[in-house]
Amino acid sequence: MCRNIRTLFNFEPPATELEVRDASLQFVRKLSGFNVPSKANEAAFERAVEEVAASARTLILSLVTHAEPRTREAEAAKARERSIARFGQRG
Repeated sequence: MCRNIRTLFNFEPPATELEVRDASLQFVRKLSGFNVPSKANEAAFERAVEEVAASARTLILSLVTHAEPRTREAEAAKARERSIARFGQRG
């Protein structure tokens, strides 16, 4: 999976439209192999991003959990800990 695509479900506050679109853009970039599409492929690329974003929103709104919502700060701290464990202290 693309490392730039982040989990968006069960956060407080909920994922923003921008976060959903950014994840969708990364997904379509990965699938297509284009970072920026050519003019000939631009419409198809943008349509795919919008369709993926719509599906992502539908999925996120449909999911159910009994777990406590996560916070972005706590998830970022966990990611830093994993990075230190994997690569060692930097700085």
